[in-house]
Amino acid sequence: MTKKQTVGMYERFSRSGRDTRATHYCAGCGHGIINKLIAEALAEMGLQDRAIMVGPVGCGVFGYYYWDCGNISAAHGRAHAVATAVSRTERDAVVMAYQGDGDFAAIGFNNSFQAASRGEHFAAFFVNNAIYGMTGGQMAPTTLTGMKTLTTPEGRDPAVAGLPLHVCEVLNQLDAPVYIERVSVADTPRIMKARKAIRKAIEIQRDGKGYAFVEILSPCPTNMGTDSLKAAAFCITQMEQEFPLGCFRDRSAEAAPRPARAPAPAPGAFFAGTHADEAPAAEVDEAFGEIRLKFSGFGGQGILSLGMCVAEAARLERRFITWFPTYGPEQRGGAASCSVVISGKPIGSPAVDHPNVLVCMNQPSYERFVGTVAPGGVVIVDATVPCTVEPPAGVRRVVMPAIRLAAEMGVPKAANTMMLAALSRLGLARVSRDNLLRALVDSFSKRPALADKNVTLFQAAEGAVG
Repeated sequence: MTKKQTVGMYERFSRSGRDTRATHYCAGCGHGIINKLIAEALAEMGLQDRAIMVGPVGCGVFGYYYWDCGNISAAHGRAHAVATAVSRTERDAVVMAYQGDGDFAAIGFNNSFQAASRGEHFAAFFVNNAIYGMTGGQMAPTTLTGMKTLTTPEGRDPAVAGLPLHVCEVLNQLDAPVYIERVSVADTPRIMKARKAIRKAIEIQRDGKGYAFVEILSPCPTNMGTDSLKAAAFCITQMEQEFPLGCFRDRSAEAAPRPARAPAPAPGAFFAGTHADEAPAAEVDEAFGEIRLKFSGFGGQGILSLGMCVAEAARLERRFITWFPTYGPEQRGGAASCSVVISGKPIGSPAVDHPNVLVCMNQPSYERFVGTVAPGGVVIVDATVPCTVEPPAGVRRVVMPAIRLAAEMGVPKAANTMMLAALSRLGLARVSRDNLLRALVDSFSKRPALADKNVTLFQAAEGAVG
């Protein structure tokens, strides 16, 4: 008699420095069965080369050693967030998320719920064994009332820990999911029904029809402190009483396939200015080295607009750019900063930890960032800021009376324009004065009456640069 070999899984599992045919799952655990059902479905439908599995933190964390398809590991509870990103960028992929009850329903529940509410295009396989498995058997959101765990030694008390979370029922309140079903792997007939549900969820992804969710009740003998047979019986006699099996929804027949991707917006579509069509694309310029700028101050000082003007001016010169804002919850008075990277080549990261140019409009920002300026860099600081902290050796400091000048010219909110003039006069942004002025005018496209006024202020401020 020839033993049937599982398809869709690697022939050998190169785990822990050795090749093996044994998984890491405990005897009697349902994860191995579920892994096999998913792998067989992908292989038999010819979808392995299109499939991407997003794995969890939990008992299924090592699934990438077993599934012979694309695999990505997500942070704890974030499989739905990662699957969303993969599905949106790899639109022809068959994307799946595989999570346990702690990963999906506890730390990751908002990620999971919101992705389902949006109707993201992937299949979610939710393994419910009513307990945290990998971390030692603590109470999970799905732990049954009265069930003893490491953190509920006297049994789950609803008065203290609430009632078990019914995930299928919660998701069934949403409009977007196409398919929702709860199955079990506690015995052979149930495994056959689980096989059909898993295939249905994968077929929906193959056909691009939307979000599919399969909850799978699974035994956990180790953390239940019992043997495999009793753990399986627990699933049937107790878990199924709390979590009834069945199909809650199947709209796959009438669901429309995913529409084709819309054309990418033109490079200028993200800018409000009148010159949006004058720079259709960035151009590689190996001679133009990357420059990193950070702008910082209080909210309301125009810090983000200042950085955007510099980024827009560089865009007009066909440079690669990123603009990355950081600000607190306050509309006015809180900390605000933004990072701008300008390069002659594609940019790897928008983060600016060590700026070449730092512009500070207040004392907290100056004291926070001045020590991070890269060697050979420049700090432009407003004259109202007490410079009690010296910049690093080799870093030049330029004091600019931006706030005073703006007040004297009758436009106190235009201090950021004064700082833009300083950048222009010193040549620190490495973009032309003309394009900085064009970007400044563009920034007032919704308030054109202010454009000419700010150009006048810009010109006047250039003469005050030391």
